[in-house]
Amino acid sequence: MTLQTFDLTPLYRTSIGFDRLAQMLDTINMDVPTGYPPYNIEKLTDNKYCITMAVSGFDEANLNIDVKENILSVTGDSSKDDNREYLYKGISSRNFERRFRLADYVEVESANLSNGLLNIILVRELPEAMKPRKIEISTSKVIEG
Repeated sequence: MTLQTFDLTPLYRTSIGFDRLAQMLDTINMDVPTGYPPYNIEKLTDNKYCITMAVSGFDEANLNIDVKENILSVTGDSSKDDNREYLYKGISSRNFERRFRLADYVEVESANLSNGLLNIILVRELPEAMKPRKIEISTSKVIEG
């Protein structure tokens, strides 16, 4: 697989305040997809999402969920509690780390583990200053000074 890079310098010359976008583009290849564990991303409402990960064989003690700098990291450590002596081991239980980039104002609301599925509920809550508002137009003259 060939990785192609793009020079976005011309875009930066005419854009103001898009530093975060530039950082996202620089780190877009942060994960090499492994396919494990499989997951779904579901849109529940306009501002609510659910990530469902198939993590059978893991319990709460083996899973860790962190959010740092708009990166949601889910890690699983299968080496904990594995003091068993197997005659045959055909069920895969390997460590993993899966990362998701979150948009601005998206927060983790809750996480639930049930029947081998980890459900992470995400909510986007815009601050009042970011919500659309109507600006009234006055008819008075502006005094220049």
